[in-house]
Amino acid sequence: MQGKPRLGLVLGSGSARGWAHLGALAELSAMGVSPDVVCGCSMGALVGAAYAMGDLGKLESWALSLDRKQVFGLLDLSFKSGLIRGERLMSFFASHFVDCDFSELQREFAVVATDLATGREIWLREGSVLQAVRASIALPGLMRPLPHDKSFLVDGGLVNPVPVSLARAMGAEVVIAIDLGSDVVGRRRGVGAELSAAAAANGDRPGGIANWLRTLRGDDGDDAKPPAEPSFPSLVSVLTTSINIMQVRIARSRLAGDPADVLLTPRLAHLGLLDYHRAAEAIEEGRAAVQRMQAAIRQVLDV
Repeated sequence: MQGKPRLGLVLGSGSARGWAHLGALAELSAMGVSPDVVCGCSMGALVGAAYAMGDLGKLESWALSLDRKQVFGLLDLSFKSGLIRGERLMSFFASHFVDCDFSELQREFAVVATDLATGREIWLREGSVLQAVRASIALPGLMRPLPHDKSFLVDGGLVNPVPVSLARAMGAEVVIAIDLGSDVVGRRRGVGAELSAAAAANGDRPGGIANWLRTLRGDDGDDAKPPAEPSFPSLVSVLTTSINIMQVRIARSRLAGDPADVLLTPRLAHLGLLDYHRAAEAIEEGRAAVQRMQAAIRQVLDV
């Protein structure tokens, strides 16, 4: 008799929308679904790492406790290679979630990043899990790249936002994938406002980062006066919206060539880039995405 097929779970990129992975994983677990292989990109890498470590409950509790002020407090604003250095965030994770080697994880796990010099897709499966996650979440222009082998690594979403191909390469015969960007194109988010608030929360002085960011997003200092004509989008808005468009297009192209057996698509366009304090909404939608596809999941897994 043949055994059960080797199951791969793919957690896609999506910034704050990534908390939906927590709800999806909980709902899959309730169905008795236990993957043999887990692959993650960007926020999917972070959640996937906690899952592979056995710390998913701990991560969910922390995510649900976040408020806006705490989120901004984790952001160390900078102007060198990215608006956010990322050290404060990763130091927090290092102190709350013990780093380990990939070989020590409870499940087989891999992370996708992008080589900034060559544009190559990099699969990280060895060494420090925390460093691999740091590389995969380095969104260009927003978070500083991670040095790696005489080059730099940035967000894996530039090349493979929903890395089904990686799960297949690791021997997965059946793949369940979660795409967090299926409905984000066409929604304009006020990212500049979020970053300005982050600057203020970090003690920015008048005339400092907060004012510079107000300039980036096109504020004229008079909120009461309606614009005479439609205003141009801000620099930060153009950057983040362009990245969303790019990742959606890349994901669709990659998924057409390497389709998942079941594709889960949480509806999360209402969440902004830094809405990490809205974890409860994202988690609930992650659960709902699994519930909508329960029949398909049971069919491919025979559970």
